[in-house]
Amino acid sequence: MTTAVKMDVMPESQIQAIGIEALKSKLGVTGTLKFLEQFDNGGSGDYTKEKYEIDDEKMSKEEMLNMFK
Repeated sequence: MTTAVKMDVMPESQIQAIGIEALKSKLGVTGTLKFLEQFDNGGSGDYTKEKYEIDDEKMSKEEMLNMFK
């Protein structure tokens, strides 16, 4: 007879919240920010410009009009 193992899995948002609290309690706010900055790759491209670009050939007139509703 096999015994089933129950795994207690938390939602990702809860894991993140607990992790941030653990970092803040040990490192303080400034230390937490410095720690998290180590994982920021700086991004790439121009998000502000790209988020407003529309590929007219791939978007129908109806889709464009629905953007403004």
